[in-house]
Amino acid sequence: MKNNRLYLDIHAIQSVPSSNINRDDTGSPKTAQYGGVTRSRVSSQSWKKAIREYFKENGIDAEVGVRSLEVVRYVASKIRQQDSDISQEDAMTKAENVIKDAGIKTKDQKARALFFISDKQAQKLATAALDGDYVKKDLKEMITSDPAIDIALFGRMVADDPALNEDASSQVAHAISTHAVQTEFDFFTATDDFSSRADAGAGMLGTIEFNSSTMYRYANVAVHEFFKQLNEDYDATTNSLALFVEGFLKSMPTGKSNTFANLTIPQAVLITLRDDRPVSLVTAFEEPIISNRGFVEKSKKALISEHEIVQKWVNKPAMEFTLGIEASSNEYDSLTDLLMDLKQQIHIHLKD
Repeated sequence: MKNNRLYLDIHAIQSVPSSNINRDDTGSPKTAQYGGVTRSRVSSQSWKKAIREYFKENGIDAEVGVRSLEVVRYVASKIRQQDSDISQEDAMTKAENVIKDAGIKTKDQKARALFFISDKQAQKLATAALDGDYVKKDLKEMITSDPAIDIALFGRMVADDPALNEDASSQVAHAISTHAVQTEFDFFTATDDFSSRADAGAGMLGTIEFNSSTMYRYANVAVHEFFKQLNEDYDATTNSLALFVEGFLKSMPTGKSNTFANLTIPQAVLITLRDDRPVSLVTAFEEPIISNRGFVEKSKKALISEHEIVQKWVNKPAMEFTLGIEASSNEYDSLTDLLMDLKQQIHIHLKD
């Protein structure tokens, strides 16, 4: 692995029909100005939440962290797992004491701010709480070691005690449309099932804002840093990265999904392993795509063209993997095949 660095870049083109999967405080679909026009936008926080939910459904429970104000109750549950004779009240008291000593502020047996903790970290705190004879600095070590994969990938910030922070090994960009969009309005009415001829009006009416777009999505992972966070465990690293790629490509934020059923998957994927630096290809769409016959194919071509252009500025990728880009020499028949090869190549590069 040259310079002890390895970066995983994920680029995806995804067409999303009428939808409002990520809305602002007024209920409007989020947007952004780029290239002089208004684009559809889905925030990184929204898609990271969807990825974490994908982890929970398709990973191992112990691999995924818990982010909650109820961290005291969570550690208390681990205490009672280790000692079933202890009461819930005593477990809560012990959990709160050990959490406070670790540097996490609480009020009424709840954290003052959302706290991100892994199963292993909670188990260690529970053991320390039951033992009672611990050193406060050791508690901090318990909370900063063995992070869950989502904590390692997305990071953790603790304003009250920066020593408990966890640097994120990944970056997820806000997804934006490759073209200009306009927000539309759906006017709806609902009738009352018990209404009579004398009362035939709508029982409810309103409007929902929506748009449709073909989006460019991007994320990267500093594989070398993620490897260190997972205690240089090769299998855990490669399996977790494969799960991250799969979750990134298959997840979808759930905003208004029952209304619009906008459950698409990407139409094109480009994945690279780089030894110099991560590179977003969003500049392919700084000049918005213009079309009245669909945006996907033009967006694919713009993506590949930009990928070739950036090679003048950065090192050639160590490996490339594509799906849905038929002209590519690195095209795979399925995501399953792609992920198998990706895991193997990451393992090889980490070993070098």
